[in-house]
Amino acid sequence: MIERRELMLWLAAFPVLSLLVFSPVANGAPRDAKQRLKLLIGEKKPAKGRIKIELPAVTDQGRFVPIKVSVDSPMSDEDYVKAIHIIAERNPSPEVASFYLSPANGRAEISTRIRLLKTQVVLVAAEMNDGSTYLAKGRSKITGGAGGCG
Repeated sequence: MIERRELMLWLAAFPVLSLLVFSPVANGAPRDAKQRLKLLIGEKKPAKGRIKIELPAVTDQGRFVPIKVSVDSPMSDEDYVKAIHIIAERNPSPEVASFYLSPANGRAEISTRIRLLKTQVVLVAAEMNDGSTYLAKGRSKITGGAGGCG
């Protein structure tokens, strides 16, 4: 038979235990980012080069991290960037943004602000009109408290 003290102890501990057991984990992992990248570009093996990423090396503003991506392409009917995908390895949802381009854009360049949960690697994939894919990586260290995704 349960004594009254034991019952009170279990009842007091239940809310804390339920938070530990049932709380969702909001951390991403690099394997999640790689899976998302595979969904976006398929089974193609991306090459290195042609992509330039401008990302602050250190920032205390995880909610507003500026990023500029440019891809070396003439943006002609014969050779242009079809899509640029930005993926953050450690965000709860790794796919940050996808931009779809055409020769009418003139330049394969995008600039935006992204949210980063914590210090991490940001992947940028560029899909070309001929089916080839390029991949580049940038890293940004988030300091001064929580990032923007949590």
